[in-house]
Amino acid sequence: MNKAILVGRLTRDPEVRDTGTKMCKFALAINRRGKDGGTDYINCVAFGKTAELVGQYLRKGSRAGVVGRIQTGSYERDGHKVYTTDIVVDEVEFLETRAEAQRGRAEDVEAAFGVPPQMTEDDTDELPF
Repeated sequence: MNKAILVGRLTRDPEVRDTGTKMCKFALAINRRGKDGGTDYINCVAFGKTAELVGQYLRKGSRAGVVGRIQTGSYERDGHKVYTTDIVVDEVEFLETRAEAQRGRAEDVEAAFGVPPQMTEDDTDELPF
């Protein structure tokens, strides 16, 4: 059995190509559990309608769930053999709305750098002065 189930955030905007069939490449950042923590970056590739939907609705930082299979491969570059491991995506679940994704990225910036996100006019009603 070869099945992978992943939940993470896109590390960059998806790259969609039309090679006769739509193809979309993207990578997920997945946090490890445990005392040591860390992050794994997993390359994914989707085809057909799934590729179109990923390219249309997901962006860097979007949270997504992916179900697929692990596929390995290799190719030659500059006389050296390069080995690859990808998840070939069968299903994608969009785990947040665009508004939630924007808010989540702002909170991530604040947590990482101690920088508060930009305020909107709606936020000024909540200020105590």
